[in-house]
Amino acid sequence: MTVTSSRSSRQTRPPRAPVAADARRARWAVSLIFFLNGASFCAILPRYPQLVESIGLSNGSFGLAVGLGPIGGLAAGLLAAPLMARFGSARVAVAFQVVASTVHLLVYTSATWLWLAAALFLAAASDSITDVSMNAHGMRVERRYRRSILNSYHGWWSLGAVTGGILGSVCAQLEVPLWIQGLVGLVLFGSLALGSRRFLLTGHDSTERRPAALEAGLAAPSAASAAAPAAATEEALVGETAGATSGAAGTSGDDATAGTGATTAGGVTRASTLRGLLLIAALGLVLVFAGATEDAGNTWGALFMRDTFAATPFLAGLAFVALQGTQTVGRFLGDGIVDRLGDRLTARIGALLSGAGMAMALIFPHPATALIGFACAGWGIATLFPAAFRAADEMEGVPHGLGITVLGWFARIGFFVTPPIVGALADALTLRFALWLVPLYALGILVFSGVLSARPAPTTEAEAQS
Repeated sequence: MTVTSSRSSRQTRPPRAPVAADARRARWAVSLIFFLNGASFCAILPRYPQLVESIGLSNGSFGLAVGLGPIGGLAAGLLAAPLMARFGSARVAVAFQVVASTVHLLVYTSATWLWLAAALFLAAASDSITDVSMNAHGMRVERRYRRSILNSYHGWWSLGAVTGGILGSVCAQLEVPLWIQGLVGLVLFGSLALGSRRFLLTGHDSTERRPAALEAGLAAPSAASAAAPAAATEEALVGETAGATSGAAGTSGDDATAGTGATTAGGVTRASTLRGLLLIAALGLVLVFAGATEDAGNTWGALFMRDTFAATPFLAGLAFVALQGTQTVGRFLGDGIVDRLGDRLTARIGALLSGAGMAMALIFPHPATALIGFACAGWGIATLFPAAFRAADEMEGVPHGLGITVLGWFARIGFFVTPPIVGALADALTLRFALWLVPLYALGILVFSGVLSARPAPTTEAEAQS
C-alpha cells in the first residue's frame, strides 16, 4: 500500500456511526469513576511527608508499609471476576469506589506504623476491585462506540490524580489537618461515585461482546459454520461469564461436558486458554515496570524533593503532579498515537523517554530537572495500562473478566515489590541513588514490550484489506 493510497483512504473515511444516548451517558459516568478513583487516593500522596513525620518513620519502614499495602490488591484482585459475574461491573465499580474513599480516611488518621500498613492494605484491596470493574465496564462502552476510547478513561484517571495531588499539596502548604482532608474527601468523592450509578449501562456484562454480524442480523452462529468461528467463540464466552471463577482451569461450561475433548463448540481449546493466560502474564510484566515507574513519583516524589532540595511542601508535591500531569496528556492523546504507531512502538519510545528523562534528573540534580524527569516518566508510561488491559480483555480463549482480573493482579506486583527496595536503598545510600531504579524499569519495558501489538489499527475498511 502506498502512502498516497493511505492518505486517500483517510480523506474519504466515512462518517462515524451515531452513538446511542445511553452509551454517551455511560461514557461520562465511567470517566467520572476513573476520575474519582485517581483523585481520592492521590490526594493523600503529597501528605506522605507529614505522615512520616507524625508517626516517626524511617525511609525503610515507610517503604515497607507502602509495599505491604499492595498485598491487599494482590489478595483481593482475583475476587473481581466472581463479583462482576454475580453483581455486574457497574454495581461493583461504584460500591468499591465508595469503600475505597472510606478506607482512605483511615490512611489520613494513621497514628502508628501498623495502622498505616493496615489502612494501605485495605485501600489497595478495594482499589484493585474498583480498577478491574471500571475497566470492564469501560470496555463495554467502548464496544458500543466501535472505536478506541479506553485511553481517554485512563486520561480521566490521571486528571483525577493530578487534581487530587494539587489539592493535597495545597492542603499540605496550608497545614490543613489530615483528618479534615480525609473526611471532606470521603463525603465528596463517595457521593459523586454513588450519583454515577444511574448512568451506567444496564444488562449483562457480555452483551456487547456479540459479533457485528449477529448485531446486524446478517447471520446466526452455528457449531458447524467454519466461516464464523469468532461468532461461536463469543457465544461460548457469554456462557462462560457466570463461571469466571473457574476460568483459571481454562474451560467453559461446554468444555466441562466434552469429556477429554480439548475444543469447545466455538473452537476455544484448553491450549488456547493456557496460551492466552501466558500472554497475559507477559503483559503483566510490562505493567510491573510501568507500575514501579509510577510509584517512583507517587510514593517517593515528594520525599525526594524535600530531602534533596529542601523544597516547600507545595513544591515537593509537584513531583507527583508533574508525573501525573504528563501522563494525563499522554493518555488523552494516546488513542491517536497508538492508532498511528501501534502499541509496541509507542511503548518503546515511551520507555526511552522515561529512562533518559530520569537519568538526566539524577545526573544533574536541581528542582527543575527533577520535575522534568518525573514528567518524562509519566509521559513514557502513559499508554501502557490501557493497551495492556484492552489486549487482556480481548485475549482469545480467556473467559470474559478473567483476563483483566489476572492482569490487574500482575500490575500490582510493581507497587508491592519496589517501595521496600527503594526505601532500603535510600536508608543505606540516598534516595537520589535509589531512584536510579527508574531507568532500569525503562529497560524492563523495552525487553517485554514485544508482547504488545506491533501494528497500528487500520483507520478504514480499505486500509484493513490492503
